Formats: sequence, structure tokens, C-alpha cells
Amino acid sequence: MVDVEELLKALADPTRAVILDELVEHTGQTLFEICNRLSSRHGINPSRQAISQHLQVLEAAGLVRSERSGRYKFHYVDTAPLLRITERWPNAGRQDSTREADGIGGTTDPGVPRAGALPASKGKKP
Repeated sequence: MVDVEELLKALADPTRAVILDELVEHTGQTLFEICNRLSSRHGINPSRQAISQHLQVLEAAGLVRSERSGRYKFHYVDTAPLLRITERWPNAGRQDSTREADGIGGTTDPGVPRAGALPASKGKKP
């Protein structure tokens, strides 16, 4: 099983992220197809060897799997390993709901007063 650190390292490179985006959009591509899509859609023009190395890193992280069929090697995306990231930090991003339950913070809407806040007076000052 791949650890979260290896997943994060694989995702940290912008070219690998774009490769994953392309495989999510159209999985089962050959190296040639991936290189063409990176070039035509994103202006990324590294060598086929460089893209192959990126695919190896993604495969080692479990995010891409490949299958040979005759002369061709097809690459498929597998986003299941990304669940390990959310399992490691299950409550990340839910801080506002916890704070709201405690009466701290809450809404970000400026028209709605926070819990315990006094409403501002409207109209003329006395």
C-alpha cells in the first residue's frame, strides 16, 4: 500500500497533475496520445521519455495503472488511492461547523450577525 506522503509527492508536480486531468477526461490512453494531448491542449512539450517517467511515478503511487495490448501500452487513471488523503485528515475543512456549534464564528455572510453579537441599530442616531 502506498503511503500518503508518496501520493502527495506524485501530485505535487504540475505536469503529473495535468496528466491525471487528461486521464480522468479520457482514460486508457497510450503514451503517444498523452503526449499529443499535453502538447495541443496545454502547451506542454516535454520528451516522451519525460512523460514516461511521470507516468512511472504516478503508477508507483497507485494513481495510474497500465496494460499492454500488443504493441501498445494503455494508461488508466485510478483515483481510489486519493481517499487515503481524506482518511488521514478526516475533519479538515470542517472547522467552521465545529466553531459554529461552539458559538464561535459561524457564517461569513456580512448581513447575518454571528451568534451572541448584538444587532446594529438602524436609522438615526439618538
